[in-house]
Amino acid sequence: MRIGELSFVRSICDLAEIPDGKIRINTMYAYSFTVAQKDAVFENAVRSGDFLTPDGQSIVWAARFLGLPNAPQERIAGWDLFVFEMNRVQREAEAAGERRKVMFMGSSEKVLGLIRERAAVDYPLLDVVTYSPPYKAEFSDEDNRLIISAINAAGPDLLWIGMTAPKQEKWAYEHWAELDIHCHCGTIGAVFDFYAGTVKRAPLWMQKAGLEWLHRLLSNPGRLWKRYLVGNLRFILLVLKEKL
Repeated sequence: MRIGELSFVRSICDLAEIPDGKIRINTMYAYSFTVAQKDAVFENAVRSGDFLTPDGQSIVWAARFLGLPNAPQERIAGWDLFVFEMNRVQREAEAAGERRKVMFMGSSEKVLGLIRERAAVDYPLLDVVTYSPPYKAEFSDEDNRLIISAINAAGPDLLWIGMTAPKQEKWAYEHWAELDIHCHCGTIGAVFDFYAGTVKRAPLWMQKAGLEWLHRLLSNPGRLWKRYLVGNLRFILLVLKEKL
């Protein structure tokens, strides 16, 4: 996979151009790009999605460095996608004079409970449905059946999947045909924790400087050092290789 082969949503404003219906929206940042080089299923999941947002500032910089004609104009973090879509569905509910349903699939019951509490205040016209899958590296056929049944039974107007990359993208890709939904579906990982308040986002100045990865690394170095230190170096080398 090369950055030049990917088509990104260019700006937050362009999110408004995403049509209605069953749409899969993925996000891409430096680490996930490097993972896609050695994970064929993940690469297919990214390529086959309907829309792709540049979640990492490094993706934006790399696209500009490569001189891509349709390089993204700005970073669109998973949080930006989340806020935009939640506000969109809230406005639709207001215009229609009836409630809408949003489903969060992923994370723990604790995090999902905090999400329900906050969303009830932030988005009063949205009914939040949640599903916490088993905490395991790979789901069994029965696990997948139960998850799919829960999503289809909910019939959401917006679906969020949060199980970290690349697991979330691969799950949505592999089971997309089985999901009987007619709404946008976003794979947004850490946003579940951000919105619940169990993990704090980087200060605004770090976000604008493209250093949110550093904040996350310093917050949990034992788990994330390889992802960001080794992963970022590998990403730089891949971009240089593509340039040459």
